[in-house]
Amino acid sequence: MASVRTPLVVGNWKMNFDHLEATYFVQKLAWLLRDAHFDYKRCEVALMPSFTSLRSVQVLVDADRLNIKYGAQNVSVTNQGAFTGDVSADMLARLGCSYVLIGHSERRKYHPVDDANIVDQVRAVLTAGMRPILCVGEGLEERREGIELEYAVSQVHDVTRDLSDDQASQLIVAYEPVWAIGTGMVATPSSAQDAAKAIREDLAQTFNNHVAQAVRILYGGSVSSKNAVETLDQNDVDGFLVGGAALDADEFSLICRLAQKTYEGR
Repeated sequence: MASVRTPLVVGNWKMNFDHLEATYFVQKLAWLLRDAHFDYKRCEVALMPSFTSLRSVQVLVDADRLNIKYGAQNVSVTNQGAFTGDVSADMLARLGCSYVLIGHSERRKYHPVDDANIVDQVRAVLTAGMRPILCVGEGLEERREGIELEYAVSQVHDVTRDLSDDQASQLIVAYEPVWAIGTGMVATPSSAQDAAKAIREDLAQTFNNHVAQAVRILYGGSVSSKNAVETLDQNDVDGFLVGGAALDADEFSLICRLAQKTYEGR
């Protein structure tokens, strides 16, 4: 992990926690990290609640002046209008969101979107002053065919090729091998590094080395405190997008602390 890139640990709550449970979790996480003398300058921590919990999280973070960041799990490509059920980037920005997940595998599976839609989402997030976390990764079929690297890189390339250098440098990429999400199976640290390296090399070829080195690349897929250190110790892996383990404050705080410790030890 390059020293110029601050590690980022993101907890994706998916469709879990109501606004009261969300508030309790954030309080407990803040206490655990405070007691551990966690340094947020050396490792960013972000939570991705459901839309219904964002306001409660914002109020708590602001009132207690917490260093925990937060964001949304999805966003509309439009700013306003007759789009029932959609939430715009401007609305999320007004709530103080720092990040927005784009193209998560579960959104791709249950709410199919094309690359043009994902590009528009990325641009909407950037225009609103937030940072998109672009989720990419292969399924079991691509893995069996041995084209997992090409598949993940193509997902990134199909989006970034339509961005400017400045826009691309603000992007965060989350590499999530779909076959590992919620299965208990985890990509080996070397596999995570191979994917992250391939994505970074494509960014350098599409834009330049400055852009490639600025983009943080996260690993997601059954992340836990048991595999965090070895995975984060890879040169091109800059943090995690945590799913199931992000619902346990003790486990998630441990992952955050391990990420900071690994960063300090490099």
